[in-house]
Parts: sequence; structure tokens; C-alpha cells
Amino acid sequence: MALINSYVTLSPRPEALAGAVGQTALLLLLDMTAGLGAAAWLAGAVFTVATCALLTRALDTATPSGPFGPANSVTLCRTTLIGGVTALVAESFAGAPHTAALAILTSVALVLDAVDGRVARRTGTGSALGARFDMEADAFLILVLSVQVAASLGAWVLLIGAMRYVFVAGARPLPWLNGPLPPSTARKTVAALQGIVLLVAASGLAPPAVSAALVTGALALLVWSFGRDAAGLRRARNGEGEPVVGPACSRAAEF
Repeated sequence: MALINSYVTLSPRPEALAGAVGQTALLLLLDMTAGLGAAAWLAGAVFTVATCALLTRALDTATPSGPFGPANSVTLCRTTLIGGVTALVAESFAGAPHTAALAILTSVALVLDAVDGRVARRTGTGSALGARFDMEADAFLILVLSVQVAASLGAWVLLIGAMRYVFVAGARPLPWLNGPLPPSTARKTVAALQGIVLLVAASGLAPPAVSAALVTGALALLVWSFGRDAAGLRRARNGEGEPVVGPACSRAAEF
């Protein structure tokens, strides 16, 4: 209850409110073009409120606190698209799939994932908050897409979407999992591959057997990536690894 109250008592930040307005506008646009039912509106509303509350909390507790910045604005736009994807996935379970709209929103969200980091570097506005914001957006999009694909390929696909959240949960009893990780091209590539493969499977562009093979390969790479980072963090805890130099990230960081 205390945790819930800590979110409720926060006054929404202008950036978070702008995101909520944009999210509502996208849901209205989807309703006019594709038609949304009660399930989609409920999922969209929950996503909007949760995103507004979490972003407000993150901004109010960020240290140091600075301007929101253009890179975070790009991530916020991507989050709005993810909210639309969430609504469409919920609608598909109610018997009204909108595959084309889902594919378009997901594709744009994946493209923007490569934009916000570049904007942060070029404008010198990178921050720990921005990195976490980007990570949470990525993780939730993968989770929602895995739910969509699991409906056709099986519940095992949910392992892809749940991987990061299991890692976060594991960091509670094993706090060393929350240690800093050095930048890794392999980690970024594997993460990006998850979204692309799940998009292909969700859009129905490939036969089921091909989609299953692609998703299986993506899951295997994801297990390897998380396992490699966990092993590295364990070595660091034991004083056996090299110290992290330069920008670092944490897989278990959360808002």
C-alpha cells in the first residue's frame, strides 16, 4: 500500500502529461481507423496511467535532475507507439486482430529505438534516466510482442518477454546482479533482434514453421546474452573481473 501511495501522491510532470495526451490521441486515431473495443481501451488506459505515474516518479527522483531533453522526447514518442501496440494486442485476444496496424506501429517503434540513442550522443543529453527509460520501453515492447506471438506459437515464447523481468526479480535476493555492465555491441544486437524476429512472427509474413525457428533462435541468443552478463557480474562480485570503465548500464535497473 505504501508503494501505491508513493505513486498516487506524486503530481504528474508536464512531460508525463504530454505523453498521456499523445497516448490518448493515438488511441482515438486507432479507434477511428481500425476500431477499438473495450479490451483495447482498457489496456490502453492502464498503460497510459502507469506510464504517466512511473515517468513522473522517475523524473522526481532522478539525480541530478535536468531538462527532459530531445532524446527522452524521442523515447516518449516510442512509448506512445508501444501503448498503441499494447491496445492492439489486447484487442486481438478479444477476437479482432489488426495485424497491419500492429506491424506499422511496431516497425516505427523499432526504428525510433535506434534514433533516441543517436540523438542523446549528438546533443550531449545522455543520462542514467534516459538509459533506464529506453530500457523499460524496449523491455515492455518485447513483452507485449511475445504475448502476441505466444498466442500462435505457444506459451514458451513468453520466455523472451519475461527474461528481463526475471533478471530484475533475481536482483532482489542477489543484489550483485544489479552491478554495472560495460557497453556491449553484442548485447544491443541481441536485444534489437528480439523485436525484429517477434515483429516478423506477429505479422504473419513467414510460415509458422519459419517463425518458430526464428523465435527459437532469438530466444537462444537472449539466454546466452543474459547468461554471459550474469556470469560477468558474478566474477566482478568475486573480484575476478575487470573494472567497468566509461558508460555503464544495469540489466536490473528499474524505475
